[in-house]
Amino acid sequence: MPTTISYPKMDRISNLPLGIIETILCLLPIEEAARTSILSTEWRYHWIKIPKLAFYESKFEVAAYRAEPSVLERTFDMPSKRKDMATRCTLFYAIYQVLLIHQGLIREFALSMKADESCVEIDHIILNLSMRKTVKIFKLELKRRYKLPKSFFSLHQLTDLHLSDCALELQPSFNGFASLTTLYLELLGAFDKTFLHFLSICPLLKRLTLKCDASTIICVSNFTIVDLFDCLPVIEYLSFWFDIVLCFGADRLPKELPTTLVHLKRLFIQYISFRHMYGLPFVFLLIRSAPNVEKLKLEMMEETCLEEHEFGSVSLKEYSNIMLERLDELEIINFSNAENELDFVKLILAKSPVLKIVRICLSDGFAKDEELRISKTLLHLTGASTTVNIIAS
Repeated sequence: MPTTISYPKMDRISNLPLGIIETILCLLPIEEAARTSILSTEWRYHWIKIPKLAFYESKFEVAAYRAEPSVLERTFDMPSKRKDMATRCTLFYAIYQVLLIHQGLIREFALSMKADESCVEIDHIILNLSMRKTVKIFKLELKRRYKLPKSFFSLHQLTDLHLSDCALELQPSFNGFASLTTLYLELLGAFDKTFLHFLSICPLLKRLTLKCDASTIICVSNFTIVDLFDCLPVIEYLSFWFDIVLCFGADRLPKELPTTLVHLKRLFIQYISFRHMYGLPFVFLLIRSAPNVEKLKLEMMEETCLEEHEFGSVSLKEYSNIMLERLDELEIINFSNAENELDFVKLILAKSPVLKIVRICLSDGFAKDEELRISKTLLHLTGASTTVNIIAS
């Protein structure tokens, strides 16, 4: 009978460098990372040293909750308030416990949940983080216009800030986030003096994303697009997810910006229409002011969203003197094949000698044969670049 040789089992994971183990744990949900403490004595304390903490109410499980929905809840399909309260309390308790036993530096913190305008539990969490003076990336995604506490403005080490549905009310003593390079704001309530002042005291801001509901946002008439870009002297990445033309005094759109956006490399504009009297002028205002832009992405607005008085006609001949020496990628979403849209693509092709990729995504509603005809037209376009690849879908 052959002798079987047994080899000792090798624990490959535990022998990894500590930095790699921390990276793996950071990729796990915090609950899963905590469960690794039962693997062995050596693993017991790994998870409490990870630099990234993320808590998401939608993924948080309250195993102890067993209450059956009431007749009223079943009849009207209403969420159980008791369950919501249990989830919320358990989530806050878990966060407090993690912050209490955590060792080492917290570099990134994220929290996504439903919260009231005033929430003392979140206030305490932010206060705890501000006292640590180590958080560089802070993400707060709430649902009910939560008012940020004073301690938030003490997170002086921030480099990345993501806020969703939070009320931004600056403190008089606040001097800005000197190290902030990335800012993502969703559902901001107003473009006003406070907002522009906040941008102006973040001198290193390179990436800005504004995602708003244009129907609810308050636009202050005495501020213009010039005021916005005066606050962004070193901006490299700019993304507008709303009708930016409407919100910044379209009727006072200048021919050019007083300050050239020499650092701007990526530009994304959603809800833009070339049928709008200020749509094309706004796009070309930014193109002219950003000589080093490398990627341009536009998502077209349907004409049905425009009011009758907003329609206008603009000749592209006015912009025939532009030159896009650095542009290597153009993307247009919701392309309707309107004459001004097609002429815009032709002009960009003619003025972009290093253009590599043009992506055109057609809007819905075209018949198959019409889609094919439009795609053929686009694929046969030529321009200054001999290596451009046009993709139509």
